Amino acid sequence: MPKPLLSVQLYSVRRQLEADLPDSIAKLAALGFTAVEPYNFAAIAEPLAAALSANGLTAPSGHAPLLSADQDEIFTAAEALGIGTVIDPFIPEERWQSLADVERTAQALNAAAAKAAGYGITVGYHNHWWELESILDGSTALEQLAAHLDDPVILEVDTYWAAVSGQDPAALLRRLGDRVKFVHLKDGPLSTEPLDQLPAGEGRVDIPAILAAAPQLTAGVVEFDDYRGDIFEGLAKSLGYLNGLAGQAVGAQA
Repeated sequence: MPKPLLSVQLYSVRRQLEADLPDSIAKLAALGFTAVEPYNFAAIAEPLAAALSANGLTAPSGHAPLLSADQDEIFTAAEALGIGTVIDPFIPEERWQSLADVERTAQALNAAAAKAAGYGITVGYHNHWWELESILDGSTALEQLAAHLDDPVILEVDTYWAAVSGQDPAALLRRLGDRVKFVHLKDGPLSTEPLDQLPAGEGRVDIPAILAAAPQLTAGVVEFDDYRGDIFEGLAKSLGYLNGLAGQAVGAQA
């Protein structure tokens, strides 16, 4: 199966970052990550840039509230951090219940993408479960969104939340096609309780099928919304599992 670049969503270690940002970034690099996905990065751009540089890490993507914050500030910070794709990670559930609302969201993302192009940056959107539970005119609200997006706007599919919604994540990725450039890779029992999440390979998500369904990915992003154990141990287990999948694929081809 194809192996994308493996990144890590820094929201996974938000508490640790608040306590000691340089140490937390160094720990992620020591685990073997070479890339990160920052969140709300405009507020911490300077110390984060220093920590990434010190540890040889890149940030190909980042999360920011594009549709509710100062876009120029966000894109300026993204430039400073080398973030090529800025992804809005959250639009509330109530705004996915009608085609008119979905079309308004698409128009707002298209406008953000037009502004981002002036900075050499791409814009995207990241889902939760509600965009896929909502069915509008015969398809999921997320797919309705995709149909109204301009070509430059990408999607980052959170494959765990897709599975929680009742969708088959691999089938969803095939339907969405090349618009999907990033995926969130996490696992668990398919509940909406973040603390139930598990290291990749220990839950009910068919991660090999997901990776096989999206050979065009720029990166697969490891994430825990929350975790009952030591978060760095959980991330290490996820990274080890995903690297193991790549090794199996190489062995199968030999």
